[in-house]
Amino acid sequence: MSRSALLRAEVAAKRAFDVLLAGVLLILLLPLLAMIAIVVKATSPGEVIFRQERVGREGGPFVIYKFRTMVLHVPRSALGSYAYRDDPLITRVGRLLRRTSLDELPQLINVLKGDMSIVGPRPDLPHHVDKYTAFQRRRLQVRPGITGWAQVSGRNELSWEARIKLDVEYIEQWSLFLDLSVLLKTFGAVLSAKGSRRTVDGL
Repeated sequence: MSRSALLRAEVAAKRAFDVLLAGVLLILLLPLLAMIAIVVKATSPGEVIFRQERVGREGGPFVIYKFRTMVLHVPRSALGSYAYRDDPLITRVGRLLRRTSLDELPQLINVLKGDMSIVGPRPDLPHHVDKYTAFQRRRLQVRPGITGWAQVSGRNELSWEARIKLDVEYIEQWSLFLDLSVLLKTFGAVLSAKGSRRTVDGL
């Protein structure tokens, strides 16, 4: 089998793995997802699911799903809406969801829809992508992920440039084994809440 044929087979296997894992997790986590939805709705006014346009593979737009973690009518600046660990705009429930990354679970639906992968560069905002250099645009060659190489290597403790570099390195070195390695490291990163400072508009 030629290298290009082998690569196509691996890409197809990655997609099959994404669909299988996302489907199984959604079924297994359904009680948890329902409980989170009820708590979010009961503890603060507003929609349960936060929706936002992001940029996917080859620059295509899609709507990302998260459990809402902030109060309604968050003030926005020209650079977006930023929320740090102790930001009063984050709800009490939202603080827990962010620290444990449980707010990201609705993105399993994005995976089933084909917008995202389980592992890949985090999807960015359109106004950020508009300013990408040619090197930075290389991170758009694959489906964005729920978790990624940059996330298990420091998350928001890393500089923007360092995260972009790690994303491009991931694409250049990608293999199914690397994805499995990232998944295993994700559990440790979530449990330790390492680099858990998060932004609404951040990666």
